Amino acid sequence: MRGSVTDSRATPDRTAVRGRARARTAAGAVACGALLLPLLGAAPSAGATDDSGRLQQAFASAAARYHVPLSVLLGVSYLQSRWDGHEGAVSVSGGYGPMHLTDAHTALARAEHHGQGTEDPRGDSARPALHPAAPARVPSDTELPDRLKTLPRAAGLTGIPAERLRGDAAANVAGGAALLAAAQRRLGEPLSTDPAHWYGAVARFSGADDSATAAAYADDVYDVIRSGERRTTDAGQRVVLAATPRLTPDRAQLGRTGLEHVSSAGTECPASVSCEWVPAPYQQFGTDDYGNHDLGDRPASERVRYIVIHDTEGRWDGVLNLVQDPTYVSWNYTLRSTDGLIAQHVKGKDVAWHAGNWYVNATSVGLEHEGFLAEPDAWYTEAMYRSSARLVKYLAGKYGIPLDRQHILGHDTVPGPTGGSVPGMHTDPGPYWDWRHYFELLGRPFGPTAGRNGGLVTIRPDYAQNRPRYTGCTTGDQPCAAHGSNEVRLYSQPDTSSPLIKDIGLRPGGGDSTIDVNDVASRAETGQQYAVADRRGDWTAIWYLGQKAWFLNPAKQATAVNAAGWVVTPKAGADSVPVYGRAYPEKEAYPAGVPVQSVTPLPYKLLAGQRYVIGDAVPGEYLYSVTFTTDSHRVVVGKDVYYEIQFGHRVAFVRAADVSVRPSHL
Repeated sequence: MRGSVTDSRATPDRTAVRGRARARTAAGAVACGALLLPLLGAAPSAGATDDSGRLQQAFASAAARYHVPLSVLLGVSYLQSRWDGHEGAVSVSGGYGPMHLTDAHTALARAEHHGQGTEDPRGDSARPALHPAAPARVPSDTELPDRLKTLPRAAGLTGIPAERLRGDAAANVAGGAALLAAAQRRLGEPLSTDPAHWYGAVARFSGADDSATAAAYADDVYDVIRSGERRTTDAGQRVVLAATPRLTPDRAQLGRTGLEHVSSAGTECPASVSCEWVPAPYQQFGTDDYGNHDLGDRPASERVRYIVIHDTEGRWDGVLNLVQDPTYVSWNYTLRSTDGLIAQHVKGKDVAWHAGNWYVNATSVGLEHEGFLAEPDAWYTEAMYRSSARLVKYLAGKYGIPLDRQHILGHDTVPGPTGGSVPGMHTDPGPYWDWRHYFELLGRPFGPTAGRNGGLVTIRPDYAQNRPRYTGCTTGDQPCAAHGSNEVRLYSQPDTSSPLIKDIGLRPGGGDSTIDVNDVASRAETGQQYAVADRRGDWTAIWYLGQKAWFLNPAKQATAVNAAGWVVTPKAGADSVPVYGRAYPEKEAYPAGVPVQSVTPLPYKLLAGQRYVIGDAVPGEYLYSVTFTTDSHRVVVGKDVYYEIQFGHRVAFVRAADVSVRPSHL
């Protein structure tokens, strides 16, 4: 949600060579107007499990009434919502209830993250901020694709009022069953009791526009049916799908769906997902001005070290319009919520402008997910989570990127490149992205790796049960709806009445931290690792931003697990060492014709006696890329080595020459 990454101090490599970006037209802004989805329902309660089996019975009743195999109905619902109802709250793409029935026209238009017009396109203040976009327009019903209006169709098929389909889980399940049965009939297929005969209907239910996306969705559903699932929903309902390991669906039905084949030629995606090529334009506007990314030669020229997870703060179509605007910023991939469709925009060899930090841009790939940071109940679908996890595993394998939280970054954990940029850095995907579930899908669940004396903790609260209070999701100090969160809050003492940890970079004047949904000053996030500084009863202290930070971690409802690894601490005799937001080379490394980049520390110190977890050792490196043609592009690599560390909510860098490396064990 926080879109401003500005710094009044232009760096020397950009100012003399870049012209002013063109403003996007009002017409373009209307074209990309986001259908943003409001908080239309209260957050689900985190009460005890309801053993009445009401939701399980609702699935059984709907399956029997509409002659849909129970396993198919349960499998589709799991991929839509993991059987959660969200108490009628709307998803990021206008979907409601366990079956994610879509009624996007009921949603309201709001301002979008990528349309605020305040982003620094490159992460080094070279290009002036874009002009704010014109107000977004809500599309009419006829302008919406069929995938965003399945709930009205379900109302027509069942006779159940739309309002009830939105808010009542059992009615929602019935609506989904009716849609599946209708899809089966349209294919000319009988309402068979054999789940293998429903592949085409499941593919159509996805709402996908092309056969590849529909097939990827249906394959996921049948994977769920084969493996089986069981979980307790957000409403405390226990739901079970028994495994059918030998089930082989009739995939030939896909050819009878009438869906078009869309070529994935040119994309860099795994075969297990559906991917299309929607290129970001590489266009020159004048002698020095071009956009919206840089041509490169990665990984031959420099290593790709990071994958950055973003949310779009906008609707799919509007966001795709933005990335195709040559005067705007860019990212590598966008993922659609309804079905997990992936669009690639920038090749992996090239450098997209997405992270707000040029060092990170030059060494990363950026993934935008259709979603909204400050709307906790604008929930993400399981289809998108799974598609994203498959893409990340593919990219991590291709580039040799470790699957951990110091390499799979949230945009909110990218450091400010300079002290002046820290207050404006982004905060997406925010506290409502389920990192714990995401890393389970990546095959790297966060579990204990050491005993109590390991010296580290991995943050790992129970997402559904962990509900810290936030404000600012709507206006001012108004509380956000209670909702599961991936974060724990950090205090200056082991007491919830004590002040929150302060961030002198975020608030140079020394102001207090807040519980605003965009304020990351005193929050630790799922999967992040920190060195243990102290323990006292139910409280654990970690080293964080140069301070001892306390979080509640009771044994009966632990919010972290023990770990071990390697840490840095200032070398003997040093009271403190500087901390950096980018790992740039020493000045002696720059060849003639490449302006020396200042190695400016952030306003933090790593103090003697403190320890911070190492994520990676990286060379001092700078990509000089300031012209439309690539003949002057250079990658400058120095002799200085840096360690990436988990310093606060965001990662940071310290010079290897300044610190000692040691095991974390206490």
